[in-house]
Amino acid sequence: MAARFPLDSIDRTILSALQDEGRITNVDLARQAGLTAPPCLRRVRALEQAGVIESYHAKLNAPSLGYGIMVFAMVSLRSQAEDDLRAFEDHVTSLPEVRECHMLNGEIDFILKIVAHDLQSFQSFLTSQLTPAPNVASVKTSLTIRTSKDNPGVPVDPE
Repeated sequence: MAARFPLDSIDRTILSALQDEGRITNVDLARQAGLTAPPCLRRVRALEQAGVIESYHAKLNAPSLGYGIMVFAMVSLRSQAEDDLRAFEDHVTSLPEVRECHMLNGEIDFILKIVAHDLQSFQSFLTSQLTPAPNVASVKTSLTIRTSKDNPGVPVDPE
């Protein structure tokens, strides 16, 4: 486990604000944090360099880009040898439809979050890209009906 970066209340305010609004100006961020712009920018840069802030992203509207469905796939592999796990991870990394891949403990080896234009394109993806992937023993899928919460990031705990 990585060592926790020491954060004070100003850092936590900055992180929370950036996570809520990644395009906030440094002036507005500094105002929320109770700082002037230069020290606020120094803190943001220090948080970036320490790896606390990994990147900045735009959240895109999937249906407006033609991705009408989201599916979670539970994948079991024939072997859990490290080389076999890496081969599967390398394969799914190359598939743009796979938006998330998490290795699990227990009966299921991986859970994938997959987007597709429609059921037909998902079925094609499943049979041509996922089930024939290296070392795949079985794939169980669940189609998302509704998303009631989708908060990216992590909670910024108070001190």
